[in-house]
Amino acid sequence: MTDLFENKMNQELSKEAPLSDRIRPDKLENFFGQNEIVGEGKVLRQAIENDELFSMILWGPPGSGKTTLARIIAQLTKSEFVQMSAVASGVAELRKVVRKAQDLRKFHSKRTILFVDEIHRWNKAQQDAFLPYVENGTIVLIGATTENPSFEVISPLLSRSRVYVLNRLEPEHIGKILKKALQDKKVGLGEYKVKIGKQALDLIIKASNGDARAALNAIEIAVKSTKPDKNGVRHIQKQIIEDALQHKALMYDKKGDEHYNVISAFIKSLRGSSADGALYWLARMIQAGEDPRFIARRMVILASEDIGNADPQALLIANAAAHAVDFIGFPEAQLNLAQAAIYLALAPKSNAVITGIMSAHKDVKDTLNEPVPLHLRNAPTDLMKNLGYGKEYKYSHDFSVEEGEQDYLPKSLKNKKYYHK
Repeated sequence: MTDLFENKMNQELSKEAPLSDRIRPDKLENFFGQNEIVGEGKVLRQAIENDELFSMILWGPPGSGKTTLARIIAQLTKSEFVQMSAVASGVAELRKVVRKAQDLRKFHSKRTILFVDEIHRWNKAQQDAFLPYVENGTIVLIGATTENPSFEVISPLLSRSRVYVLNRLEPEHIGKILKKALQDKKVGLGEYKVKIGKQALDLIIKASNGDARAALNAIEIAVKSTKPDKNGVRHIQKQIIEDALQHKALMYDKKGDEHYNVISAFIKSLRGSSADGALYWLARMIQAGEDPRFIARRMVILASEDIGNADPQALLIANAAAHAVDFIGFPEAQLNLAQAAIYLALAPKSNAVITGIMSAHKDVKDTLNEPVPLHLRNAPTDLMKNLGYGKEYKYSHDFSVEEGEQDYLPKSLKNKKYYHK
């Protein structure tokens, strides 16, 4: 009775689950995209098909197929498959999994595959807790993360796992997933009579930004919120999709890896004198809700690092934009940021400032703490004057450049050049 009741409950829950969960494939043949890692002949595909898995980290943006790939593995493996969410589970739950895994291995010679969704949510202590069991083979770990494993997964665990990078899905793959969802009568939207215009479908594909979950959520909302005509057909037009989407799903996390990727692209565009590139990446950050003060600070840094005295006005412009952000606020201050970005992009470039100060830092670090030459010291007391402080110093305003020439560096660094025009 219990099994029958649980099966019935699971079926009902499945029907109520979002389309993106219901439509997940259970075979690699129906898994669209990521051919670089699961295409025919690839190591990971062979490992899955042969049930010879190893610990791995699946790193990719939302909706790229990480959880789906894990569920396919769950269907195909003969091993015990346990799924945990790092958001909802802790060390106590993990210990239970480990104890059961140890028993299965000892008494039934069966291994356990542990899938940890959002593994980056576990702190160092939590990751340390299951490291020994990954190391001795009690557990085969499959971790999924949207964050850069280099920063979010502890080094010992990372060294015992293979990292697979999943990319955003291509438009053709999103299109295939949507087509399958619209045709599938069992778990998809096939029970509805849907007619969707090409513009509407293209809009979903484009706006989903490679996120299959976002695309499926949008099509499900659109279909279920559209009233059928007298023939029972639901006509999905572009306006309906726009309402369902609300806004484009930008892949951007202000504290995550993409945050650094986009600001890097922005700075490199400015450095490379591409005003168009700078404006595009600036717009990306603004639409994603990036802190405008962060953008302004980076432009102030660039004004000295990459332009410097090739155009001293650049620092003034960048500082003015930073002030405008605080003085005016958004959305108007985006014009100030855009104006400054264009100026910085088109300004002549020089890295003499940063190379100069870095070279000086190196000498300070690598050489002895040289005493200040006597002629460069002040002599406010008679004792200091008697010791030679300030002796033979040439007051620059009293001499021509040639006549006033003197050493301004310690003896060991005489004639050293840090600033090169």
